[in-house]
Amino acid sequence: MTADGDQRWCQKVTVGFRNSGGTAVRSGSVTFGTHVIGALGIDWSTVRTSEALPVPIGAGARTDHTWTVCLDAWRVPLGMHIETRDLSVQWK
Repeated sequence: MTADGDQRWCQKVTVGFRNSGGTAVRSGSVTFGTHVIGALGIDWSTVRTSEALPVPIGAGARTDHTWTVCLDAWRVPLGMHIETRDLSVQWK
């Protein structure tokens, strides 16, 4: 789930994680693919950023976490906005 941030170059992204394994997740990262979208809907670029997972996530547990994903302001000129569309997770 996403929501607009306080600036055009920021967005709040909420992700739910469910550990279906038999042991706790103790480390990992989540990588966001944030797209810079022009006024006419053209996707101008994608910027990848990574954050640490909210660990530990116990066996069989579920947790939600919200990050504020921001790009450098100069990457998002007036009239443009960002959309975080891609997400990948690596855990151990």
